[in-house]
Amino acid sequence: MLIGLSVVILFIMDLLIYHANQCDPRKCSGRKLARFELVRLSRNINQLRPYIVLSPFSEKALSPEDRGARGLAALDCSWAHAEEVFARFKLQERALPFLVAANPVNWGKPFKLSTVEALAAGLIILGERGQAELLLSKFNWGHVFLELNREPLLEYAAAKDSAEVVRIQNEYLSQ
Repeated sequence: MLIGLSVVILFIMDLLIYHANQCDPRKCSGRKLARFELVRLSRNINQLRPYIVLSPFSEKALSPEDRGARGLAALDCSWAHAEEVFARFKLQERALPFLVAANPVNWGKPFKLSTVEALAAGLIILGERGQAELLLSKFNWGHVFLELNREPLLEYAAAKDSAEVVRIQNEYLSQ
């Protein structure tokens, strides 16, 4: 008989990044996450098909109704080439709602999130805050992303569906 033994089972959402090799390797948050074995990198776009892919061009917002997905994926590519990369493939895409970047390249810019910020935001909306905090802890500015976006992230994570996420987003945009 085991006495005083507690077992903690940690469920971690599978994270995949399609890496287009278009960004500065020294500033690439996707590569850094892969070095810590927190995400998998792929050069095969077909591996993204079973995942919810975060896309700024999707017409449907990510929401808690997407919980239960196999995993979350991001395309790590230059903003200058993002639209052409997303347009070439038919994937299960979801857009992130209004959030402000905290990364050094796009600090303070709305919607211009780094790959780690996008994945972390997606994880929080899907109810996986602990995993999001783990990803962001690898960056000295990661906690700032959570601080800048604390209220909207809480509200998006509490929404019932995509339409409610969009309604909440519109309230922030009209302020």
